[in-house]
Amino acid sequence: MTDLRSLRQDLRTQRRTLDEYEQSHKSQRAVQQLVRHRVFCAAQHIACYLPNDGELDLRPLIDQAWAMGKTVYLPVLSSLHHNHLHFMPYRPDDVLVRNRFGIPEPVNHSRRMVDLKRLDLVLLPLVGFDSSGNRLGMGGGFYDRSFAFLRRRQCWFKPGLLGVAYDFQEVKKLDTSAWDVPLNGVMTETGVRLFSGKMPAGK
Repeated sequence: MTDLRSLRQDLRTQRRTLDEYEQSHKSQRAVQQLVRHRVFCAAQHIACYLPNDGELDLRPLIDQAWAMGKTVYLPVLSSLHHNHLHFMPYRPDDVLVRNRFGIPEPVNHSRRMVDLKRLDLVLLPLVGFDSSGNRLGMGGGFYDRSFAFLRRRQCWFKPGLLGVAYDFQEVKKLDTSAWDVPLNGVMTETGVRLFSGKMPAGK
């Protein structure tokens, strides 16, 4: 049994020790890999995140998505359901507020919440991943709870889940639990890899 707590701490430490240049360079390379990929080009409604704890920075990708006329969404901590996420549209002039973890998010307004099945692509942060599409997160289970419906699907429907990480965050094998929602693919500074061989179609 892998010691997930130790593994999580080790990978987070590696991530945080990247200097500003390395973070920026690797983030730009990853963004360049994705913006040319059919997974991104086909998606119209894209959920992203703002970087925290040394995560790969998607802000250049958000700018690119806006320039291409795509709709971008950011996660918002649910005030109704414990450890769940809602997703709100994010536009260039939107005011963001910091949540209890200190991460900026759109102002929570129920009328702005998007139906998760309307999202084409979800770019989600992770601490570690393996070649089978298993994801090690921060331990709160927010994404697994929010996208639990994907484990029950009988046919292929949206959204596709694409993990975002640095190459060094890949591990040999992760132990899984019944509630884990696997990734459809992962993007790193060296490319986009699809574990399932396909992603839900956008638009």
